[in-house]
Amino acid sequence: MASGVEREQVVRNKQVLFKDYVTGFPKESNMQLTTSTATLKLPQGSTGVLVKNLYLSCDPYTKIQITKPSSDTDPYTKTFTPGSPMTGFGVAKVLESGDANFKRGDLVWGITDWEEYSLINATESLFKIHNTDVPLSYYTGILGMPGLTAYVGFYEVCSPKKGETVYISAASGAVGQLVGQFAKLVGCYVVGSAGSKEKVDLLKNKFGFDEAFNYKEEPNLDAALKRYFPEGIDIYFENVGGKMLDAVLPNMKFCGRIAVCGMISQYNLEKPEGVHNLMFLLSREVRMQGFIVANYYHLYEKFLETVLLDIKKRKITYVEDVVEGIESAPSALIGLFTGRNVGKQVVVVSRE
Repeated sequence: MASGVEREQVVRNKQVLFKDYVTGFPKESNMQLTTSTATLKLPQGSTGVLVKNLYLSCDPYTKIQITKPSSDTDPYTKTFTPGSPMTGFGVAKVLESGDANFKRGDLVWGITDWEEYSLINATESLFKIHNTDVPLSYYTGILGMPGLTAYVGFYEVCSPKKGETVYISAASGAVGQLVGQFAKLVGCYVVGSAGSKEKVDLLKNKFGFDEAFNYKEEPNLDAALKRYFPEGIDIYFENVGGKMLDAVLPNMKFCGRIAVCGMISQYNLEKPEGVHNLMFLLSREVRMQGFIVANYYHLYEKFLETVLLDIKKRKITYVEDVVEGIESAPSALIGLFTGRNVGKQVVVVSRE
C-alpha cells in the first residue's frame, strides 16, 4: 500500500538529458543539463517508488548506451532515447512507495535516472540497503554492481586457485582494484596495469598488488608481460581489449582462464581493432568467457556478506573519485575515457 504525504509538494529537479547519439569519442555536448520540476507524490495507482537520488555512478558501459544502434548492435544492449534523462546505477532514498517491498525512508541502490528526484517503476532493479555502517557511496561501487562484477568474474568465471598468476588490465578502476585484492586473499601472484604513475603506486602501495606497470610507458606489451610473467598467466581479467588482449593471449598458460568484463579501449573506435592471436585459445586450451553481471544477481546476498566482512576486517580497501553536484556528471563520465578518474567515479547529488 502506498505511503502518503499530506499535500503535494513541487520541487526543482535538475536533470542530465541524453541529447544525441555519439560517433567516436563522447563529448559533454552529447548531454544537456536542464532544470524541471518534480511532484513529490506518486501518480494514482502507481506500483513504483518515488526517490531522492543521493549518489550516481559513472560507468564505462554507458558509452555503448549512447551510441546509435546499428544493424549489428547487440540486442542485449539497450540504448538511450534522445531527450530522455541519462540512466545508471545510483543510491537513493525512498520518499513514497507503491511497492509493498519498499517503504518511505528506505535506502536503495539500483538503476535510476540522472536527476535529483526519480519515479522508478522497474522496482525489481532495486536492492534495499540494510548496512549503513559503511559510506552509502560504496553501493555505487564496492558493494554494488562493480563489486558484484569483480566477485562474479573472478570467483565464478575464473575459478582461482592458490599460487596462480593473475593479470588485470585497467586495474585501478572500480572493478580491477577489487579483483586484485580478491586474488591476493586467495593467495595468487597479482600484477595490474594502469595509465599513470599515481595509479600504479595505488596498485602496489594501497591495494597490495605484487607488481604493477604503466602500459603507456611500455613500447612492447608482449615484452612487458613476459617480464612480469616469465612462466605465463593463469588468469587474465579483461577490461581493455584490442592490443592488450592480443599481447596477453601468447602469454597465457595451458588451461588458463580469461574473464571478459569490458573492452574500454574499443568503445570509442568507429571500427574495432582486430585480435590476431586467437589461435592460442586453441593451442593452449584457454577458456575465454564474457559475462553479464545482471545474470548473477542471485549471488548478491552471498557477495555482500563476504565483502562487508572483508571491509570490516580491513582485508580489502577501496578508492573513490568523488565529484559534487549533478551538474558535474557529464564531465565525470567523459573523464572515464581519458583515464582522468582515480578509483570509482561517483557523483554526489545530495548528502541528505
